[in-house]
Amino acid sequence: MGKLENMLNPKVVALIGASEKEGSVGNQIMRNLLIGKEKRKIYPINPNYQTVMGLKCFPSITQVPEHVDLAVIAIPAKSVPSVVEECGRSGVDGIVIISSGFREAGEEGAKLEQEIKRLQEKYGFRVLGPNCLGFIRPHESMNATFLRSQPEPGEIAFISQSGALGAAILDWAVSTHIGFSMFASLGSMLDIDFGDLIDYLGEDPRTRSIIIYMEGVGSARKFMSAARGFARTKPIIILKPGKYVESAKAVKSHTGALAGNFEVYRAAFRRAGVVRVDEIEDLFNCASVLDSRYLPAGPNIAVITNAGGPGVIAADAIIDNLGELADLSSETVAALNKFLPPQWSRGNPVDILGDADVERYCKTLEVCLSDPKIDGVVVLYTPQGAAKSTELAQRVVEIARKKIKPILTVWMGENEVEEARRIFYQNDVPTYPTPEKAIKTYMYMYRYKRNLELLYETPEELSVDLSPPKSHLKLIIRKAVAEGRTNLTQAEIDKFFDAYRIPRPEAHLAKNEDEAAAAASRLGYPVVLKVASPDIVHKSDVGGVVVGINSEESLRKEYKAMMESIKKALP
Repeated sequence: MGKLENMLNPKVVALIGASEKEGSVGNQIMRNLLIGKEKRKIYPINPNYQTVMGLKCFPSITQVPEHVDLAVIAIPAKSVPSVVEECGRSGVDGIVIISSGFREAGEEGAKLEQEIKRLQEKYGFRVLGPNCLGFIRPHESMNATFLRSQPEPGEIAFISQSGALGAAILDWAVSTHIGFSMFASLGSMLDIDFGDLIDYLGEDPRTRSIIIYMEGVGSARKFMSAARGFARTKPIIILKPGKYVESAKAVKSHTGALAGNFEVYRAAFRRAGVVRVDEIEDLFNCASVLDSRYLPAGPNIAVITNAGGPGVIAADAIIDNLGELADLSSETVAALNKFLPPQWSRGNPVDILGDADVERYCKTLEVCLSDPKIDGVVVLYTPQGAAKSTELAQRVVEIARKKIKPILTVWMGENEVEEARRIFYQNDVPTYPTPEKAIKTYMYMYRYKRNLELLYETPEELSVDLSPPKSHLKLIIRKAVAEGRTNLTQAEIDKFFDAYRIPRPEAHLAKNEDEAAAAASRLGYPVVLKVASPDIVHKSDVGGVVVGINSEESLRKEYKAMMESIKKALP
């Protein structure tokens, strides 16, 4: 790790842009750095001050009397390259560039960023940013950000490409007492990217899981290598926006990063053993359960409830999240019949009725856990009947310690269940306020297990050499680049498929309606009609894909409608 280790665990820090001005970025960063003043030396740098917060202030980093591990820069963008040059000449190991106004701000900013990249390659220091918040390591009392929130030490590492979102999530985490081993804001990723930090955190003994907000991946090769290397031992959970064309454009305008094709990301995450989630809260829900090494064998879920309504909601959530409502075995039904009231549901969800006491709950849970058709159990509780919230929670904890199968709990309500939730938290039993959140998290657990299994799969060894001739494929790429294109035509893509012997559906290029009808006749119905144009990348967004066409009449009708739709979208 070398310079990256020195940068992230520094003994000597310089703040370029340190300030006495209340409310300024340089002032807040200085305050945060001073939290760790017992562990490291801090040098404020600013030619306008003699001292800052009681420390001698230097006009330039070149005048600091010892080697600097980390320089934090918080000055206007136009002044950054010259200061970075001074850092390079001084032998600084790493730089955090808080300043904004680079690639994301337009052509002039991009030129400044290119100059910093040139200097980074010349001197070999590491760079976090630009346009970032910096990083925090709570266990080390190291805070190189301008955030006012001070997160607690914990076992979750949080990497965010968005500084603002990172700040908001940290503030929320502080209020809910979620701790972190590290927080890092990547910004524009001029140098340090996701792959670098996953590699670093993978070796960090304080980190048990890694959560990521990602807009663009940076070096895909580095990311995949790092993720595949550590996903087996430390869960990596990613929230990736930009599913749609419109939101992908917003990503680019925000950070200057290319969002990329979402389906490509989805496939890559799956192959790397990474879990992709849909909501911010899912990041933390997953981080709390995936590192348990105790994952469901399958998607078959049993629901135990003392109220019909929440049970139905849970059943819907299982189906919505592509899980399976487990079929109770005949042995399980017979066992439950022995002690449950005659009115019980006799199916899944297992409704043990509103008057259920603690013993009825626990017996039902143990019977369900012994059913080979059930992979995991969600226990729902509403504050009614004979079962006391805290007593039941303590008994469920005892059963969960046996680690027969995953148990997730949903104690619905607020005041009456607050103490029970605390019991679950303290004993690492997953608990959620609603059935939907519990089911969603269970299915993330299952998908994570499946993704890990993919890591161990080795493709079959082929008896023939399938290496394609590369020359004509390179010509295709060169031609596209020369024409200023960033996408290949369907015909060009097909040549790659053929070269690598990847099977593809038979297709014919039709230049008009009659040719389309003739091609469909040769292929045989049903057929798919798809527009082929180098100007149209996302075909479905302009009505350029129609599936399930079963006749010539339908084909001609859809052809005309498609042409009209494309004309309206691309006049």
